Amino acid sequence: MRVLGVDPGLTRCGVGVVEGVAGRPLTMLGVGVVRTPPDAELGHRLVAIERGIEEWLDAHRPEFVAVERVFSQHNVRTVMGTAQASAVAMLCASRRGIPVALHTPSEVKAAVTGTGRADKAQVGAMVTRLLRLDAPPKPADAADALALAICHIWRAPAINRLQQAQAAAGAARGARSPRTPVVPVRKVPR
Repeated sequence: MRVLGVDPGLTRCGVGVVEGVAGRPLTMLGVGVVRTPPDAELGHRLVAIERGIEEWLDAHRPEFVAVERVFSQHNVRTVMGTAQASAVAMLCASRRGIPVALHTPSEVKAAVTGTGRADKAQVGAMVTRLLRLDAPPKPADAADALALAICHIWRAPAINRLQQAQAAAGAARGARSPRTPVVPVRKVPR
């Protein structure tokens, strides 16, 4: 499975591609950051992010795109920019028919480090170890993108099994209690 992880941001949008399957060693195929100037107009920044993500999609042809789920922060401006960059990443993938998965920061940290409260340094250290790199990817946005891809590779099989079990349970419920046809009631004259 080849996954493009995206750590969305307006100034620095981390991107990283990881290939592998759960339970086996993973391979990093690329890591980087799509940057936009903070003083540029918002529309131009979003177009620059789109172009950058499109280049990564063209170069690496991922089967899935994993994007960090935007969560509430104290700074509304920051969360808005993150949400906008996230939407661009989802749009680029969806336009190509590539499935998109959203993972929360605590989900990603727990998957990679074992705790949902890990700090950036711990995430970077574990990404370095898991991908057998010489040093943690810089900046932290790049390491976070790789962590998203790793999280998705490890969690996707379990998520698929859960969805299949839910679908089977729904089908079984439907088979056990078929819908009773509605029969009109007629009055019989006495």
